[in-house]
Amino acid sequence: MNNTQFYNKLKTMPNGAYFVIYNDKKYLLNKETLLNDKLIKIYAKEMGGNDIVSGNYYITIKNGTLKPCEMSEKKVIDFILGLKLIK
Repeated sequence: MNNTQFYNKLKTMPNGAYFVIYNDKKYLLNKETLLNDKLIKIYAKEMGGNDIVSGNYYITIKNGTLKPCEMSEKKVIDFILGLKLIK
């Protein structure tokens, strides 16, 4: 997965907590890069709603492995590809 649009967007997103828009809804997204750039953790919570998007991306396992937290890979991938950072 390291050679995908998903990974390329994920790695260029800033670390920290910030607001994003996805499907016309506002989320607070937290992104952390850990273990000497070998792990990217994301957690997003819909503001005023119940939706959550969460997962860990292991850069060095099998050329990139996404481990979603209690949801489908598709949900996490679609979220990252579809989100827009609020400036």
